[in-house]
Amino acid sequence: MKLCGLTGGVGMGKSTAAGFLLAAGARVVDTDDLAHELVQPGQPALAEIAAVFGNHLLAPDGGLRRGELAKIVFADPAARQKLEGILHPRIRAGWRAQAEAWRRENCPVGVVVIPLLFETQAEGCFDKIICVACSPDSQRARLAARGWTPEQIRQRIAAQMPVEQKLARSHFVVWSEGLPEVSQRQLGEILGKI
Repeated sequence: MKLCGLTGGVGMGKSTAAGFLLAAGARVVDTDDLAHELVQPGQPALAEIAAVFGNHLLAPDGGLRRGELAKIVFADPAARQKLEGILHPRIRAGWRAQAEAWRRENCPVGVVVIPLLFETQAEGCFDKIICVACSPDSQRARLAARGWTPEQIRQRIAAQMPVEQKLARSHFVVWSEGLPEVSQRQLGEILGKI
């Protein structure tokens, strides 16, 4: 099995690219989904987050007040490091277990979507790395369409490695600026090469 990492800047089209790869027959796991699972009520990671950051981050239903936590960690790099220390090892264990299951099933291609692939030094775990990117203007417009404020956009972008560095370190690049069909075609060509 060829194991591929899919990365890119926030709002640059990773989820769309992952959907195209899944439709083309690749197996896909998204680390954002794993992170969401880890902070469900009753999960040890959620209890640890509450212990470190305070019980006020727990909603009445026992879930995580994600927006409140985001305000804390994106305004304070030390707080973000604490959160990453809680979540990143568990996330890595989750996607590695998934990749191992794919290997046992003899899947030809597995894809792990990791926004912070290079930041977490995970590149050595993959046969190939695909980076999805678009222009800074398109990125900001997409994030604004999510309802994020200019300050939230600035903080999220600043929390990641510059996309130019990600592009330089990747094996393949998908430019998500144009029509979705163009990105889909690019991804099909990349799968053919892998």
